[in-house]
Amino acid sequence: MNLILFGPPGAGKGTQAKLLEGALGLKQLSTGDMLRAAVAAGTPLGIKCKAIMDRGDLVPDDVVIGIIAERLGQADCAKGAIFDGFPRTIAQAEALDKMLAGRAQKIDTVVELKVDDEALVGRMETRIRQNPGAARADDNPETLRNRLAVYHKQTAPLLDYYRRQGKLRTVDGMASIGDVSVAIRAAVKVAGLRRK
Repeated sequence: MNLILFGPPGAGKGTQAKLLEGALGLKQLSTGDMLRAAVAAGTPLGIKCKAIMDRGDLVPDDVVIGIIAERLGQADCAKGAIFDGFPRTIAQAEALDKMLAGRAQKIDTVVELKVDDEALVGRMETRIRQNPGAARADDNPETLRNRLAVYHKQTAPLLDYYRRQGKLRTVDGMASIGDVSVAIRAAVKVAGLRRK
């Protein structure tokens, strides 16, 4: 099974993906985590991507697609994956479909975490006040607002792409972590029943 979690930055995709990993036996693939690790390690890829990420812009499609293609080939992804932060553009979605088809797989379900932008900015400001040492370099209201604008312009159109395929489910991302998790599992279960 392959699942995509959609939602703007700060919607809780990473938290939910971690919860789903154990419940579904799938591996979370977070392009954001992979790219931040490359930046922290000072790899050539990390150096190339750091300035782009610090602005809140999207890393070029070819770079992200290459990272995902390499990662999908590893043994822990044999049962499928939970994509967190990928795809972010139609070109990436089409490349992912092609990649999975080459492995006789497909995207089974896409879950949108519906959230309020200003509430996300407020959450981030609270998180920074409560734990300033844990803040990332790109954790500031201006960068987040830019990332939200980029999401709505470049990533949100993917919702229609998957809606047309009948794979999109929407859950209330403003609910508690536990309630969101229950809603996602229900959406995945319903999608699984419809496939049979």
